[in-house]
Amino acid sequence: MGTPRETRTEQAEAVVDRLEEAYPDSTISLRYSDRLELLIAVILSAQCTDERVNQETEQLFETYDGPEAYANAPQAELAEALNSITYYNNKAKYIRSACETIVEEYDGEVPDTMDELTDLSGVGRKTANVVLQHGHDVVEGIVVDTHVQRLSRRLGLTDEEYPEPIEQELMEIVPEGYWQQFTHLCIDHGRATCTARNPDCADCVLADICPSEKGDSEVDLAAGEPW
Repeated sequence: MGTPRETRTEQAEAVVDRLEEAYPDSTISLRYSDRLELLIAVILSAQCTDERVNQETEQLFETYDGPEAYANAPQAELAEALNSITYYNNKAKYIRSACETIVEEYDGEVPDTMDELTDLSGVGRKTANVVLQHGHDVVEGIVVDTHVQRLSRRLGLTDEEYPEPIEQELMEIVPEGYWQQFTHLCIDHGRATCTARNPDCADCVLADICPSEKGDSEVDLAAGEPW
């Protein structure tokens, strides 16, 4: 079992420092060329890998150009274009509805506030944060995806279980200048080392400060269950 820093703020700073050294080029992995494509890619990424989304959107973005094209696309046609994506029927509905709103209420432009974005179909706070950060250069929160959720609990940064309360706690301890990068660092480390089912604690740069480290710890704090 690793020994965390004395305070959660110190723990968060140590996590950021070490992961930044381990993943110096960490950044968003979704591919897009404008704000609308970013929005659609993030909607599609829910419970789906970024790799799969990138494969699907390569053709999708060539087929549909602008919010009007998505808003006017028949539901069955758009769903068929997304059929390798998880929950593709629902996501097609979200995309069509969101694009209708963008056309009717925002003159075809993706809105730039949290409230406006989360009013769009299929857009929660996580998706809105990604669009704000990477589409509008506005950082007002921390994107909590499954990797951030898992690592934050394993590393003792939070006891909360759900994304929004986790985000609020992280915003109190992660240096504000790293709110955006913290997510990318957690994603890279979660994919490479701190995986959900079989984390490689023996080769982890955080093992000595991780209270979930498998060497001595009996419990995976991410799940609250024994290893």
